[in-house]
Amino acid sequence: FIGSHLVDELVKQGHKIKIIDNLSTGRKEYLNPGAEFFELDIRDFEKIRPVFDGVEMVFHLAAQPRIQPSIANPRESNGNNIDGTLNVLVAARDAGVKKVIYSASSSAYGLSPKLPLTEDAPADCLNPYSLQKYVGELYMKLFYRLYKLNTVCLRYFNVYGPRQPLEGAYATVIGIFLRQKAKGEPLTIVGDGEQTRDFTYVGDIVRANILASENPKAGGGEVINIGSGKNYSINQIASFIDNPTVNIPPRDGEARDTLADIGKAKELLGWEPRVHIEEGIKNCRA
Repeated sequence: FIGSHLVDELVKQGHKIKIIDNLSTGRKEYLNPGAEFFELDIRDFEKIRPVFDGVEMVFHLAAQPRIQPSIANPRESNGNNIDGTLNVLVAARDAGVKKVIYSASSSAYGLSPKLPLTEDAPADCLNPYSLQKYVGELYMKLFYRLYKLNTVCLRYFNVYGPRQPLEGAYATVIGIFLRQKAKGEPLTIVGDGEQTRDFTYVGDIVRANILASENPKAGGGEVINIGSGKNYSINQIASFIDNPTVNIPPRDGEARDTLADIGKAKELLGWEPRVHIEEGIKNCRA
């Protein structure tokens, strides 16, 4: 869903855009008609390679997202998140692409005890998804060192917004809550609901990607946190949506708390978040 918002903004700015998506989680109605679309899978190198010809910038958002599906099927998520990422990098290198902007994940921080989380905190991968996304970061850095392909890694913190998945394995907590409220169902809170997350609005994520693509200071494989710099408990999110709740058992392999230190994004990219959580949730309902 992030990619569709990014494409909309890039098309609006007058850029010529190519999209690669196998539509396994994406939806055709979100495709911008001003972009050229290739229904391909990034695991198929021979088919995706020609699409990169003539391309200056690559925004690599394709992944099998979410923690629980990766625990259930680690081989499938590995193929998408590691093999697919390597294919994107090799195709970009061979086509002479100027820069790859990689959608990384704050899940790499795991149970890091020190908040807010800074980019130099050690990785603590608790599940296949976080490990795979972290390996993607290492590949970005390696391709800069070995092949001088400019890369930058944006570590997203809990992205939400319009077009987010509302149901199924890839749904986000805010999406699930909004669907449950619309159906008149209680909001399902995992565990005690006191776990906290740094939620980042999709429009702010889009701006970060564009700034990273334009900024010549970002390109050496840097890791940059993209979050709101504030965190909220799941109980607080439920209170914003204002619906009865029910608690369900906690899940393995997930961090208790996340909170981004966004000083590097401010300094290096001139980026900071603009959309507050309550405003963002209202935008999701509109």
